[in-house]
Amino acid sequence: MKKTINKALLFCLTLAPFAAQSHEANSLPYGPFLSGITHPVLGFDHLLAMISVGMISAQIGGRAIWSVPTTFVVVMFIGGLIGINIEGLRGYEIGIAVSVLLLGSALAADKRISNNFAMIAVGVFAIFHGYAHGEEIPSVAEPIPYVSGFMMGTIMLHLTGLVLADISTHYKLGKTILRVAGLGIALSGLYFLTSVFI
Repeated sequence: MKKTINKALLFCLTLAPFAAQSHEANSLPYGPFLSGITHPVLGFDHLLAMISVGMISAQIGGRAIWSVPTTFVVVMFIGGLIGINIEGLRGYEIGIAVSVLLLGSALAADKRISNNFAMIAVGVFAIFHGYAHGEEIPSVAEPIPYVSGFMMGTIMLHLTGLVLADISTHYKLGKTILRVAGLGIALSGLYFLTSVFI
């Protein structure tokens, strides 16, 4: 009887890695590229931050329309590589929450921000977002298409923010709506921040 139990236990332990792998494989039903795209889109904190970057870029205007989002994407790529290669760093959730809070606050305040300051700020924020994308990559995913996917998802969200902010400028209450949206984003960032510590 004891031998039978030991054999059954050994068999279950042998199958455990395969069960875990097949479960993880099911989390990528459309492949690594599309899974990478959906990671920033379906993560509400990422979504708000990246749309905000696009909105702030439009709010600043001029070359900020392309330089601020580009800075975010490039630095996020570096953060993603760090996340893939160095696991276990703590505190990136705080950085993501703070990024949502500050980006939303900047939109709500509607203050003129210099292009260089915005590039530095979003560069810092992008490290945390990139690290989260890289660190949370499923082990069954191929890194290159997955990273390409989350970069593409980020670019799409930046463009969405740019378009929304641009549309708002064509309406009388557009600027007010943009500021109210910024306030909502900032409050969401505050909620994310408090959730980290609860």
